Amino acid sequence: MPEPALDVRDLVVRYGAIEAVHGISFDVQAGEVVALIGANGAGKTSTLAALSGLVRPARGTVRLLGRDLAGAPAHAIVRAGLVQVPEGREILARMSVHENLLLSGATDATAMYERFPILAERRALPAGNLSGGEQQLLAIARALLAKPRVLLLDEPSLGLAPKMVASVFEVLAELKRSGTTMLLVEQNALRALRLADRGYVLELGRIGLTGTGAALLQDAGVARAYLGA
Repeated sequence: MPEPALDVRDLVVRYGAIEAVHGISFDVQAGEVVALIGANGAGKTSTLAALSGLVRPARGTVRLLGRDLAGAPAHAIVRAGLVQVPEGREILARMSVHENLLLSGATDATAMYERFPILAERRALPAGNLSGGEQQLLAIARALLAKPRVLLLDEPSLGLAPKMVASVFEVLAELKRSGTTMLLVEQNALRALRLADRGYVLELGRIGLTGTGAALLQDAGVARAYLGA
């Protein structure tokens, strides 16, 4: 089996005396979409924060294409190709759509305007004037301009109307078809597992279950806990 694009081993995340993630291990192969699902407080966002350098892991390795990035500063992790679309989008509301895109470090946003025509139409508007769904597309486009080897997505459907949730997941499906490697943290477990090649279920900072997206959709325990069955 080829070396994973992202290989996480024995990851521990602590906040002072509180241990939020208890030595988890998982991987993402090149071209895969892998979902992390679980209840609030399960450790999903803490895991992404450790991967992207927002929190320093207490222990463990985070290998991107064989290079260990655990404990590296966030800017170095982004340069290496591990790029996060953060929860809440973190759009700079007073800056224009175009200026927000250039925060990725890119000098030309043409490719994103071609991919997301709605952003091209609104390029001169303050980003705060966009709808929540449009802001999420802007956050994804900004991350893509950083040329990710692995794209981390933290709750991309959070706070969106159902129609916009569908639009965002259509974009993620298109990225999957184009070969983008993604690690997806998402409360909407049904949509996440439908999209994912594989998934991991986090329970109180530990991986309780893993399998293909299709298998987890059929698991009775997952259905009861996360799918409303």
